[in-house]
Amino acid sequence: MHGALAIVGAGRVGRAIGRRLRDLGWPVGAVVARSEGSARRATRFIGGGTPHAAIPRHIVASSVILIATPDRVIGKAARELARVGGEELRGKIVLHTSGALDSSVLKPLRRLGASVGSMHPLQTFGAVGVPPLDGRLFAIEGETKAVKVARQIARLLGGIPQTIAARDKPLYHAAGAFAAGHTLVIVESAVQLLMSIGLKRSEATRALVPMTELVLKNYVRLGPRVAWTGPLSRGDLAVVSQHRVALRKVSHEYDGAYDALNRLAAPVFRVAGRAKLAASNKKLAKKKN
Repeated sequence: MHGALAIVGAGRVGRAIGRRLRDLGWPVGAVVARSEGSARRATRFIGGGTPHAAIPRHIVASSVILIATPDRVIGKAARELARVGGEELRGKIVLHTSGALDSSVLKPLRRLGASVGSMHPLQTFGAVGVPPLDGRLFAIEGETKAVKVARQIARLLGGIPQTIAARDKPLYHAAGAFAAGHTLVIVESAVQLLMSIGLKRSEATRALVPMTELVLKNYVRLGPRVAWTGPLSRGDLAVVSQHRVALRKVSHEYDGAYDALNRLAAPVFRVAGRAKLAASNKKLAKKKN
């Protein structure tokens, strides 16, 4: 068991990881948030720790420091931690939880002798509760000692540690955005389309979500090609064109997104007749003009 864990940035990710580790017996030290009130709420949620609105001097009493701030302020947090901790950071483990950034953003701490790394759970974190982390991939990179501790934490949380090269972090994170955030955008867009023709939100959701769930289940069970459905999968470009004409009447954003997804599907699924799809798009563009 390591010494206390300090958390800088007690938002959804910091609170969730802190609570799980606290439940598993890991002592929690300083918990830093944007305000004293936020920090107190975070410590209540975690079940331990001391709340702070700024990085305290005694944060160096913890052997592991987790920076779970938004990406845009990780560098600032690292510089402030370096200023406050100074040479006492030597030998400490500092990890950040960004999916897109690598450990180079913690360079000010590495210069002071801390071992730095990144540890990102590939999971969505809602505003309520702690999401399941069992079986979830944890992308890890950084210096040897930091990576070793990050892997231990991931396993303790039930996750699967996976080493990701620093240069690949943005692409790794983009994959997560496709699978989570963009999937939600697509489903919500579909719901709004059905609402625009008279369905209630509950009716549209009830109609579309089970279909989406079934496609994903088939994807896991049968593979991508068998699970793929829709007019493009059948080579029915006439229907694709009808869709685009209808969507253009709603907004160019809908039409543009639909076209972009079809264009992406062609190389992803190695669609036969990609030239026909391009010709269909040109024909539709002429109609537009």
